[in-house]
Amino acid sequence: MSGITREAPVLIAGAGPVGMTAALALNARGVDATILEADPEGRDRSGSRAIYVHGSTLRTLERIHPGLGTDLVDEGLVWPTRRTLYRGTEVFNRTYDSPGGSGDIPHFTSVPQVVTERYMLDALDEAGIDVHWEAEVETVDSSPDGVRVETADGREWDCEYLIGADGGGSTVRNEIGVNFEGDQSANHFIIADVDEVEDDPLPLERVFHYDAPEADGRNVLLVPFTGGWRLDIQCYEDDDPEELSGDERMRTFVRDVMGERYEDNVSWVSSYRFLQVNADSFVDDHRRVLLAGEAAHLLAPFGARGMNSGVADADEAASAVAVAIDARTEAVARDEVELFAARREKAAEYNIGAAGQALEYLQGDDPVTVLRKEIAAEMADYFEAAGEWLDDAPYGPHGTPPIVSTGSY
Repeated sequence: MSGITREAPVLIAGAGPVGMTAALALNARGVDATILEADPEGRDRSGSRAIYVHGSTLRTLERIHPGLGTDLVDEGLVWPTRRTLYRGTEVFNRTYDSPGGSGDIPHFTSVPQVVTERYMLDALDEAGIDVHWEAEVETVDSSPDGVRVETADGREWDCEYLIGADGGGSTVRNEIGVNFEGDQSANHFIIADVDEVEDDPLPLERVFHYDAPEADGRNVLLVPFTGGWRLDIQCYEDDDPEELSGDERMRTFVRDVMGERYEDNVSWVSSYRFLQVNADSFVDDHRRVLLAGEAAHLLAPFGARGMNSGVADADEAASAVAVAIDARTEAVARDEVELFAARREKAAEYNIGAAGQALEYLQGDDPVTVLRKEIAAEMADYFEAAGEWLDDAPYGPHGTPPIVSTGSY
């Protein structure tokens, strides 16, 4: 099929949650879109990945494809209890009678990303949106009149607009000459998926351990999701993450943190450093290519801002393109795309700052912060706000980006 040119009003690079959101959001606005994905159909998506779906994200998905948000709510779970321990001693414990709030859409749901993607693929099929598998974007040539894309399967595509949702190593971003700026965490982190023990499960609670004795003084986060648990361990700077994430060491971590009945239930382990980077532009010079999700920004996961902010990027990119594609003047079309960029660049800056604040709180050695944590732990039995501060701080601030937005991110 080499050299055959195909036309589409809008192309989307990437069939992850961000790319699929963009396609569904365009479809909801009456604009046809085609997705180009590097992976084969039926791809293996290992690990739970993004498990925490914010209420604002669920509402966006429900709005652009009725039933999608509520399907994820039905599949996910809402844990009712928040608990925090400081060096083995509990300093905060709160259980909510109605942790998800009222209404059809709760404040959040906890569900593996692979499940989210499965429902989104079903929604694409229902909407009649094509996904071209094994069609990795290789080149992007934008002009004032549109975009030409070449893919690994030998096809050439012409489109009016291209949305790049092809992840942190985005070819689209590189092809339009946009660079990442920022840094990465000093420490490695290890995350593991642990399957549930159905006949004797742990209570459904999010637990954060400061300096956990069970993990040789490392910080540990334990979060339930449908079918299992996410175990997150913050390494010391001089740790060997490969050694710590080995089978025997992980069995020991799981046994000591979760109990012997879970030690054989580790299903996936990964180690990495968190990047805190932002693209220097979310659009190309001709305002025909828009970046969304990890193609535009990467950030530490504290506060679950990654996939959730990517969904917001995609929805706003679709809104901008839908207006631009029907605009009667070039100036209006450019303005819509530039407004998208201004809003989402500002949102990304805020989210990176918020995640960075949490990252610094957890791994920084600022004497004042260390002392505040120690004092708060000592006061927690007598002053509830001290324990609540310890419980809340690892996830960063709760505010929203300082722009008009339809959601939290």
